[in-house]
Amino acid sequence: MIKQNIFIINFNSLYEILDEIKENLSFNIIRYHNEEEFIKNCPLDIKYSLFITKPKQKLLSNKKLNEKNFLNLDNFPFKLYKLVELINIHLIKIRFNYQSKINIKGYELNLNSKFFSKDNLSLKLTEKEIEVILYLNETSTKNEVLDLQKKIWGYSSEMETHTVETHIYRLRKKIGNKFGDDNFILSNQNGYFIH
Repeated sequence: MIKQNIFIINFNSLYEILDEIKENLSFNIIRYHNEEEFIKNCPLDIKYSLFITKPKQKLLSNKKLNEKNFLNLDNFPFKLYKLVELINIHLIKIRFNYQSKINIKGYELNLNSKFFSKDNLSLKLTEKEIEVILYLNETSTKNEVLDLQKKIWGYSSEMETHTVETHIYRLRKKIGNKFGDDNFILSNQNGYFIH
């Protein structure tokens, strides 16, 4: 697993503490002396990162930073093991939140909450509906109905059932009613696919 980054901004005492034990840490530590240096040199891909500034200080001028990626250390100093534990827990939460959201054709699918969202509208999906959307999204070729039947429901290809058609019909109807999108899941002679 790739190590996540901790950006320590204008908090030299914290950086020095963590720098002494950096070989034993599950994350990288990167120090910036002030907010201007951070904003000027901050890498573009920071979504899995954690930002720590001095207690009661926040970075206000960088709009690309998510508030959930900040760790409040107002009770600093901590015992060292508590500090590292706190940082690791926060990093796990950040990774969990970002990995749960998948963008599919302009929609956001949140695997934690099971909400399918677009333009401030949200739709609660069932586990099977999520599996269908993920399966159709993962495959680069257009799927046959029997592939869905076997992959999602575990039914034999020879078994005659209308399970797939019924679920797809209901899912299309839910998406159409909520978002006005009747073309998210389409079908042709080869089966179903996401448009």
